[in-house]
Amino acid sequence: MPIDLEPRLLRYFLAVAEELHFGRAAARLYIAQPSLSNQIRKLERTLGTELFVRTSREVKLTSAGRALLEEAGPALTALEKAAERTRLAGAGMTGTVRLGYPPPASLETLGMIVEAVEDDNPNMTVVASELFSAEIPGRVLAGELDVGIALYPEAMTGVRTETLRVEPLAAVLSERHRLADSNSISLADLENETLLLFSRELAPTYYDRIIDACELAGFQPRVNAPAKPPVLASLARLLRAREVGLIPGSFAFHLADAQPGVVAREIVGQQILAEWSILSPARNKSVSLERFIHSARRCATDHDWLTPPSDETAGETDSRTATPG
Repeated sequence: MPIDLEPRLLRYFLAVAEELHFGRAAARLYIAQPSLSNQIRKLERTLGTELFVRTSREVKLTSAGRALLEEAGPALTALEKAAERTRLAGAGMTGTVRLGYPPPASLETLGMIVEAVEDDNPNMTVVASELFSAEIPGRVLAGELDVGIALYPEAMTGVRTETLRVEPLAAVLSERHRLADSNSISLADLENETLLLFSRELAPTYYDRIIDACELAGFQPRVNAPAKPPVLASLARLLRAREVGLIPGSFAFHLADAQPGVVAREIVGQQILAEWSILSPARNKSVSLERFIHSARRCATDHDWLTPPSDETAGETDSRTATPG
Protein backbone atom coordinates (compact mmCIF):
# COMPACT_ATOMS: atom_id res chain seq x y z
CA MET A 1 0.00 0.00 0.00
CA PRO A 2 1.49 3.38 -0.99
CA ILE A 3 2.61 5.64 1.85
CA ASP A 4 1.65 9.30 1.63
CA LEU A 5 4.54 11.35 3.04
CA GLU A 6 4.16 15.06 3.60
CA PRO A 7 7.12 17.10 2.27
CA ARG A 8 7.05 19.03 5.55
CA LEU A 9 7.73 15.85 7.53
CA LEU A 10 10.69 15.02 5.30
CA ARG A 11 12.15 18.47 5.91
CA TYR A 12 11.79 17.97 9.68
CA PHE A 13 13.42 14.54 9.46
CA LEU A 14 16.36 15.89 7.43
CA ALA A 15 16.97 18.68 9.95
CA VAL A 16 17.13 16.21 12.87
CA ALA A 17 19.18 13.70 10.88
CA GLU A 18 21.75 16.36 9.97
CA GLU A 19 21.92 17.97 13.41
CA LEU A 20 21.43 14.77 15.48
CA HIS A 21 20.01 17.08 18.12
CA PHE A 22 16.32 17.98 18.48
CA GLY A 23 17.01 21.36 20.08
CA ARG A 24 19.33 22.56 17.30
CA ALA A 25 17.05 21.16 14.62
CA ALA A 26 14.04 22.94 16.13
CA ALA A 27 15.95 26.23 16.23
CA ARG A 28 16.98 25.75 12.59
CA LEU A 29 13.35 25.13 11.62
CA TYR A 30 12.00 27.99 13.78
CA ILE A 31 9.57 25.71 15.61
CA ALA A 32 9.28 24.55 19.23
CA GLN A 33 11.19 21.41 20.20
CA PRO A 34 8.10 19.53 21.51
CA SER A 35 6.33 20.23 18.22
CA LEU A 36 9.29 18.88 16.25
CA SER A 37 9.37 15.73 18.39
CA ASN A 38 5.67 15.18 17.75
CA GLN A 39 6.15 15.56 14.00
CA ILE A 40 9.00 13.02 13.95
CA ARG A 41 6.85 10.54 15.90
CA LYS A 42 4.07 11.11 13.34
CA LEU A 43 6.51 10.30 10.54
CA GLU A 44 7.66 7.15 12.36
CA ARG A 45 4.05 6.01 12.82
CA THR A 46 3.39 6.61 9.13
CA LEU A 47 6.41 4.53 8.14
CA GLY A 48 5.86 1.90 10.85
CA THR A 49 9.41 2.04 12.15
CA GLU A 50 11.65 4.08 14.41
CA LEU A 51 14.04 6.46 12.66
CA PHE A 52 16.07 7.63 15.69
CA VAL A 53 17.50 6.12 18.86
CA ARG A 54 16.94 8.75 21.55
CA THR A 55 18.80 8.83 24.84
CA SER A 56 19.34 11.60 27.36
CA ARG A 57 22.83 12.11 25.97
CA GLU A 58 22.52 11.64 22.19
CA VAL A 59 20.35 11.10 19.14
CA LYS A 60 21.39 8.48 16.59
CA LEU A 61 19.89 7.25 13.34
CA THR A 62 18.55 3.71 13.20
CA SER A 63 19.23 1.58 10.12
CA ALA A 64 15.80 2.62 8.84
CA GLY A 65 16.68 6.25 9.52
CA ARG A 66 19.92 5.91 7.55
CA ALA A 67 18.00 4.37 4.66
CA LEU A 68 15.51 7.25 4.68
CA LEU A 69 18.34 9.78 4.84
CA GLU A 70 19.77 8.41 1.59
CA GLU A 71 16.42 8.79 -0.17
CA ALA A 72 14.79 11.79 1.48
CA GLY A 73 17.16 14.47 0.17
CA PRO A 74 16.88 13.58 -3.54
CA ALA A 75 13.15 12.92 -3.17
CA LEU A 76 12.54 16.30 -1.56
CA THR A 77 14.69 18.07 -4.17
CA ALA A 78 12.76 16.38 -6.97
CA LEU A 79 9.45 17.32 -5.37
CA GLU A 80 10.50 20.96 -4.95
CA LYS A 81 11.76 21.03 -8.54
CA ALA A 82 8.42 19.66 -9.76
CA ALA A 83 6.56 22.28 -7.73
CA GLU A 84 8.76 25.05 -9.17
CA ARG A 85 8.27 23.80 -12.72
CA THR A 86 4.53 23.72 -12.12
CA ARG A 87 4.61 27.30 -10.83
CA LEU A 88 6.66 28.47 -13.80
CA ALA A 89 4.41 26.63 -16.25
CA GLY A 90 1.39 28.33 -14.74
CA ALA A 91 3.11 31.67 -15.29
CA GLY A 92 4.01 30.72 -18.86
CA MET A 93 7.75 30.73 -18.11
CA THR A 94 8.46 27.11 -19.03
CA GLY A 95 7.41 24.57 -21.60
CA THR A 96 8.28 23.97 -25.24
CA VAL A 97 7.46 26.34 -28.12
CA ARG A 98 7.67 24.96 -31.67
CA LEU A 99 8.96 27.63 -34.05
CA GLY A 100 9.12 27.62 -37.86
CA TYR A 101 11.42 29.99 -39.77
CA PRO A 102 12.68 30.40 -43.38
CA PRO A 103 16.38 30.05 -44.32
CA PRO A 104 17.12 33.83 -44.53
CA ALA A 105 16.21 34.19 -40.83
CA SER A 106 18.83 31.73 -39.68
CA LEU A 107 21.96 33.88 -39.31
CA GLU A 108 20.66 36.86 -37.31
CA THR A 109 16.90 37.32 -36.95
CA LEU A 110 16.27 33.87 -35.49
CA GLY A 111 19.29 34.00 -33.19
CA MET A 112 18.37 37.37 -31.71
CA ILE A 113 14.74 36.36 -31.11
CA VAL A 114 15.64 33.05 -29.45
CA GLU A 115 18.25 34.82 -27.29
CA ALA A 116 15.63 37.35 -26.13
CA VAL A 117 13.12 34.58 -25.38
CA GLU A 118 15.65 32.54 -23.40
CA ASP A 119 16.84 35.63 -21.48
CA ASP A 120 13.26 36.40 -20.45
CA ASN A 121 12.22 32.76 -19.93
CA PRO A 122 15.25 30.64 -18.95
CA ASN A 123 13.09 27.53 -18.44
CA MET A 124 11.43 27.73 -21.87
CA THR A 125 12.64 25.45 -24.68
CA VAL A 126 12.41 26.64 -28.30
CA VAL A 127 12.38 23.88 -30.93
CA ALA A 128 13.12 25.55 -34.28
CA SER A 129 12.41 24.02 -37.71
CA GLU A 130 13.57 25.45 -41.04
CA LEU A 131 10.72 25.82 -43.54
CA PHE A 132 9.82 28.19 -46.37
CA SER A 133 7.62 31.24 -45.73
CA ALA A 134 4.67 29.90 -47.75
CA GLU A 135 4.54 26.74 -45.62
CA ILE A 136 4.49 28.40 -42.23
CA PRO A 137 0.91 29.86 -41.96
CA GLY A 138 -0.66 26.48 -42.75
CA ARG A 139 1.58 24.70 -40.23
CA VAL A 140 0.57 27.22 -37.54
CA LEU A 141 -3.12 26.85 -38.38
CA ALA A 142 -2.87 23.05 -38.29
CA GLY A 143 -1.24 23.14 -34.86
CA GLU A 144 2.05 21.68 -36.13
CA LEU A 145 3.82 24.90 -35.09
CA ASP A 146 3.11 27.17 -32.13
CA VAL A 147 4.64 30.22 -33.79
CA GLY A 148 6.32 31.16 -37.06
CA ILE A 149 8.59 33.82 -38.54
CA ALA A 150 8.06 34.46 -42.25
CA LEU A 151 8.80 36.89 -45.07
CA TYR A 152 5.56 38.50 -46.26
CA PRO A 153 3.36 35.53 -45.29
CA GLU A 154 0.08 35.10 -47.10
CA ALA A 155 -2.96 36.11 -45.02
CA MET A 156 -4.84 33.12 -43.60
CA THR A 157 -8.02 33.06 -41.53
CA GLY A 158 -7.25 31.78 -38.04
CA VAL A 159 -3.64 32.96 -38.06
CA ARG A 160 -2.56 36.20 -36.36
CA THR A 161 0.18 38.09 -38.22
CA GLU A 162 2.26 40.93 -36.78
CA THR A 163 5.14 42.78 -38.46
CA LEU A 164 8.37 42.22 -36.55
CA ARG A 165 11.16 43.59 -38.74
CA VAL A 166 11.58 45.70 -41.88
CA GLU A 167 14.97 45.77 -43.60
CA PRO A 168 16.43 46.38 -47.08
CA LEU A 169 17.54 43.56 -49.31
CA ALA A 170 21.20 43.32 -50.22
CA ALA A 171 23.05 41.69 -53.10
CA VAL A 172 25.28 38.66 -52.54
CA LEU A 173 27.74 37.64 -55.24
CA SER A 174 31.07 36.03 -55.87
CA GLU A 175 34.14 38.12 -55.10
CA ARG A 176 35.10 37.35 -58.73
CA HIS A 177 31.91 38.91 -60.11
CA ARG A 178 32.29 42.08 -62.19
CA LEU A 179 30.23 44.06 -59.65
CA ALA A 180 32.16 42.87 -56.59
CA ASP A 181 34.59 45.80 -56.66
CA SER A 182 31.76 48.31 -56.19
CA ASN A 183 30.99 49.48 -52.66
CA SER A 184 27.27 49.41 -53.47
CA ILE A 185 25.00 48.32 -56.31
CA SER A 186 21.94 49.92 -57.86
CA LEU A 187 19.09 47.88 -59.31
CA ALA A 188 19.96 49.25 -62.76
CA ASP A 189 23.37 47.57 -62.44
CA LEU A 190 21.56 44.20 -62.41
CA GLU A 191 19.78 44.63 -65.76
CA ASN A 192 22.04 42.19 -67.57
CA GLU A 193 22.53 39.83 -64.63
CA THR A 194 20.74 36.63 -63.68
CA LEU A 195 19.09 36.87 -60.26
CA LEU A 196 19.23 33.78 -58.07
CA LEU A 197 15.97 33.75 -56.08
CA PHE A 198 13.75 31.36 -54.18
CA SER A 199 10.92 29.96 -56.25
CA ARG A 200 7.85 32.22 -56.21
CA GLU A 201 5.70 29.53 -54.60
CA LEU A 202 7.93 29.56 -51.51
CA ALA A 203 7.35 33.28 -50.74
CA PRO A 204 4.99 34.83 -53.35
CA THR A 205 4.77 38.43 -52.11
CA TYR A 206 8.50 38.57 -51.40
CA TYR A 207 9.27 37.31 -54.92
CA ASP A 208 6.80 39.74 -56.52
CA ARG A 209 8.33 42.74 -54.76
CA ILE A 210 11.72 41.96 -56.25
CA ILE A 211 10.30 41.59 -59.76
CA ASP A 212 8.17 44.76 -59.41
CA ALA A 213 11.16 46.78 -58.18
CA CYS A 214 13.28 45.67 -61.14
CA GLU A 215 10.50 46.58 -63.57
CA LEU A 216 10.19 49.95 -61.86
CA ALA A 217 13.93 50.40 -62.45
CA GLY A 218 13.30 49.91 -66.17
CA PHE A 219 14.03 46.25 -66.92
CA GLN A 220 12.52 42.79 -66.80
CA PRO A 221 14.89 40.69 -64.66
CA ARG A 222 16.32 37.39 -65.79
CA VAL A 223 15.66 34.95 -62.93
CA ASN A 224 16.87 31.54 -61.87
CA ALA A 225 14.49 30.30 -59.16
CA PRO A 226 14.91 26.57 -58.45
CA ALA A 227 12.27 24.85 -56.34
CA LYS A 228 13.33 24.50 -52.68
CA PRO A 229 17.05 24.93 -53.35
CA PRO A 230 19.49 23.72 -50.67
CA VAL A 231 21.45 26.66 -49.27
CA LEU A 232 24.81 25.03 -50.12
CA ALA A 233 23.74 24.49 -53.73
CA SER A 234 22.78 28.16 -54.01
CA LEU A 235 26.15 29.19 -52.59
CA ALA A 236 27.89 27.01 -55.16
CA ARG A 237 26.06 28.82 -57.95
CA LEU A 238 27.02 32.22 -56.55
CA LEU A 239 30.65 31.22 -56.27
CA ARG A 240 30.68 30.50 -60.00
CA ALA A 241 30.21 34.28 -60.48
CA ARG A 242 27.32 33.82 -62.90
CA GLU A 243 24.42 34.97 -60.72
CA VAL A 244 23.52 37.54 -58.07
CA GLY A 245 21.38 36.75 -55.05
CA LEU A 246 18.97 39.27 -53.50
CA ILE A 247 18.30 38.48 -49.84
CA PRO A 248 17.58 40.36 -46.58
CA GLY A 249 20.60 42.40 -45.53
CA SER A 250 20.82 40.80 -42.08
CA PHE A 251 21.37 37.43 -43.75
CA ALA A 252 23.50 38.71 -46.64
CA PHE A 253 26.24 40.38 -44.60
CA HIS A 254 26.48 37.55 -42.06
CA LEU A 255 26.69 35.07 -44.93
CA ALA A 256 29.50 37.06 -46.56
CA ASP A 257 31.43 37.10 -43.28
CA ALA A 258 31.02 33.34 -42.86
CA GLN A 259 31.53 32.17 -46.44
CA PRO A 260 34.89 32.68 -48.17
CA GLY A 261 34.56 33.89 -51.74
CA VAL A 262 31.18 35.61 -51.22
CA VAL A 263 30.65 39.35 -50.74
CA ALA A 264 27.56 41.38 -49.86
CA ARG A 265 26.74 44.83 -51.22
CA GLU A 266 24.07 47.37 -50.28
CA ILE A 267 21.48 48.23 -52.89
CA VAL A 268 21.33 52.00 -53.22
CA GLY A 269 18.87 54.40 -54.76
CA GLN A 270 15.81 52.22 -55.17
CA GLN A 271 15.76 49.81 -52.24
CA ILE A 272 13.63 46.71 -51.89
CA LEU A 273 12.29 46.08 -48.41
CA ALA A 274 11.94 42.70 -46.74
CA GLU A 275 9.21 42.50 -44.10
CA TRP A 276 9.42 39.82 -41.44
CA SER A 277 6.25 38.83 -39.57
CA ILE A 278 5.56 36.70 -36.52
CA LEU A 279 2.62 34.31 -36.87
CA SER A 280 0.56 32.60 -34.18
CA PRO A 281 -2.90 31.02 -33.82
CA ALA A 282 -5.60 33.71 -33.71
CA ARG A 283 -7.29 31.98 -30.76
CA ASN A 284 -4.14 31.24 -28.82
CA LYS A 285 -4.66 30.57 -25.13
CA SER A 286 -1.08 29.58 -24.31
CA VAL A 287 0.64 31.76 -21.74
CA SER A 288 4.00 30.41 -22.92
CA LEU A 289 3.33 31.52 -26.49
CA GLU A 290 2.25 34.98 -25.35
CA ARG A 291 5.49 35.30 -23.40
CA PHE A 292 7.41 34.21 -26.51
CA ILE A 293 5.68 36.89 -28.59
CA HIS A 294 6.28 39.50 -25.87
CA SER A 295 10.01 38.69 -25.91
CA ALA A 296 10.09 38.85 -29.73
CA ARG A 297 8.47 42.30 -29.62
CA ARG A 298 11.03 43.43 -27.05
CA CYS A 299 13.79 42.19 -29.32
CA ALA A 300 12.35 44.19 -32.23
CA THR A 301 12.17 47.32 -30.08
CA ASP A 302 15.66 46.90 -28.64
CA HIS A 303 17.20 46.57 -32.11
CA ASP A 304 15.00 49.18 -33.88
CA TRP A 305 13.78 46.55 -36.30
CA LEU A 306 10.65 48.51 -37.20
CA THR A 307 12.45 51.80 -37.89
CA PRO A 308 12.00 52.57 -41.62
CA PRO A 309 15.17 52.89 -43.72
CA SER A 310 16.46 56.44 -43.99
CA ASP A 311 16.64 56.35 -47.78
CA GLU A 312 13.62 58.34 -48.95
CA THR A 313 13.40 56.41 -52.19
CA ALA A 314 12.99 53.20 -50.23
CA GLY A 315 9.65 54.32 -48.91
CA GLU A 316 8.59 55.38 -52.40
CA THR A 317 9.54 52.01 -53.85
CA ASP A 318 7.79 50.17 -51.04
CA SER A 319 4.49 51.99 -51.52
CA ARG A 320 4.51 51.53 -55.31
CA THR A 321 5.34 47.85 -55.27
CA ALA A 322 3.23 46.68 -52.34
CA THR A 323 0.90 43.76 -52.98
CA PRO A 324 -1.70 42.27 -50.62
CA GLY A 325 -0.78 39.52 -48.20
